[in-house]
Amino acid sequence: MADLPECPATSAEDGLIPTELRAWMLMLAATGAVEQQLRPLVKETLGVSHDEFLVLCLLADRPGGGLRMTRLAELLGRPKTRLTYQIACLQHAGLVTRASVCGDKRGIEVTLTEKARQLLRETSGALAETVRRAMTDYMGPEQRSAMGTLVPEECGEGSVSGAAEA
Repeated sequence: MADLPECPATSAEDGLIPTELRAWMLMLAATGAVEQQLRPLVKETLGVSHDEFLVLCLLADRPGGGLRMTRLAELLGRPKTRLTYQIACLQHAGLVTRASVCGDKRGIEVTLTEKARQLLRETSGALAETVRRAMTDYMGPEQRSAMGTLVPEECGEGSVSGAAEA
């Protein structure tokens, strides 16, 4: 934790931007630090790119089924054309399947294969430890406290999962 970024100010009056924007910038920087450490490990252990890994993670969170391509693109903030290429790579590796959505000629649903599920079971512990270690190295108590400004108490527990499911 030697070179931790300066903690965001505790009120909007302490700087040019509000506390939430400062916390957002801290979150982006922490995410970047995690991604730098995670990228080579994902490639080595899973044989996929970081972006493809994100697709696998989203699908792994859906044990009962898959996700439509359009929803995956929305959740990842990626153009559909880029996602189509990533899904093709994952399908070629035997990690996902694509199928038409019943009743919708244009809808395509992507689902993890058993091979992908097994691979994630075998590697996710080490990947999670890498994330935990990177975040611990990057964020001290002041930074963690500042992150709390992004999700105020009054939001409630159901808000985050509800937003992700929509």
